[in-house]
Amino acid sequence: MVLTPGPNMVYLISRSIAQGRRSGLISLAGVFLGFSAYLTATCLGLTAVFAYVPALYTALKLAGAAYLLWLAWNAVRPGGGSVFEPRELPAERPGKLFSMGLLTCLLNPKIAILYLSLLPQFVDPSMGHVLLQSLALGSVQIVVGTLVNGLIVISAAGLAAFLLRRPAWLRVQRYVTGTMLGGFALTMAADRSRAVVAG
Repeated sequence: MVLTPGPNMVYLISRSIAQGRRSGLISLAGVFLGFSAYLTATCLGLTAVFAYVPALYTALKLAGAAYLLWLAWNAVRPGGGSVFEPRELPAERPGKLFSMGLLTCLLNPKIAILYLSLLPQFVDPSMGHVLLQSLALGSVQIVVGTLVNGLIVISAAGLAAFLLRRPAWLRVQRYVTGTMLGGFALTMAADRSRAVVAG
């Protein structure tokens, strides 16, 4: 999931290509804070979902699958672009870079859907501390996501130059991404597991 392009990755890559690695890393710090805010809010809500509204699990899972299918279509549709195609961006100060990274993350509904639809599948209420389990699982995702996006920021300019010299690779990248998103969406939609109500 970390490798699937979304608004955060598009912004980080574009910022890194347009203004350099340092700007990309400052923007990534804002994205990290946004992920942390979403995780905290989601985990606090998950304890209530497990205890009071287990039927909401299925609705959230299907909403997540639908959103992933939409992302898959955008990746492979005719005229769709690649996240590694350079975009013109004005140079910004560090504070603005951080806040733009944060805002890009907070305005990305995929994050809320991701946490709400995926975390419940890995939390076992019988082990107690649903909130702590959710925070631990989400924190692993945030750490992995930050490390991967950090590597992407560091290598964005070189990778963009490589791909732009090879248009066929850009198309392959789009179709691989779209296929992965579509496959994951279908797997989520076909899953018949049910949420477990907390003690």
